[in-house]
Amino acid sequence: MSISRNRWVTFGAATVEETTYAVEAPPVLVPTGATRPQLSVPQPDHADRLPRWNVSGITPDYWWLGVHGGAGETSLARLDKRTRAAEHHWPLTASGSTVVLVARSNVSGLRAAQLAATEWASGTVPGIRVVGLVVLADAPGRLPREIREFAQVVGGGVPLLWHIPWIESWRFGHDMPPEELPKEARAVLDQVRIAASTTASLPTN
Repeated sequence: MSISRNRWVTFGAATVEETTYAVEAPPVLVPTGATRPQLSVPQPDHADRLPRWNVSGITPDYWWLGVHGGAGETSLARLDKRTRAAEHHWPLTASGSTVVLVARSNVSGLRAAQLAATEWASGTVPGIRVVGLVVLADAPGRLPREIREFAQVVGGGVPLLWHIPWIESWRFGHDMPPEELPKEARAVLDQVRIAASTTASLPTN
């Protein structure tokens, strides 16, 4: 938040400076990948598609969809009670669902994310609005170049791509308050929240 001075407030003959507060707008997140399904994209083989879940009575702000077992959707959902883990299913609702894909930063995890992104891009998942893909580190340290490059390729199939660094507590199944997360992870969660609120207002495919 920034402070500005209003020099045009007067009392009698005296001019008085008045402090006004300018509310900073949230950052604009520019999509780096596909923003909507394209009917020319063929859907994956039946065995490679995610199952679907007809949801009723559950209305989170958005869903974390782990595209494979151990992706981290439950850990992310615990950080914000306004969100929910989709239990590795496309959550289908009458009004549409806003979804963030989640995968681990290994080849098999990214391949699963690529299949999910392709299924969404084919336009065959009704009512799903995909915000982007969150890639959670599968080990401490810097990602190998091949993994980073593959993640960029996969991320091109969805609007936005984020990376969350290794969090040791999650290995042991321990919850961690959001304020204790690494700075990079907190920044990602803030950006996901902003992007999801924007995506939720868009029409479904």
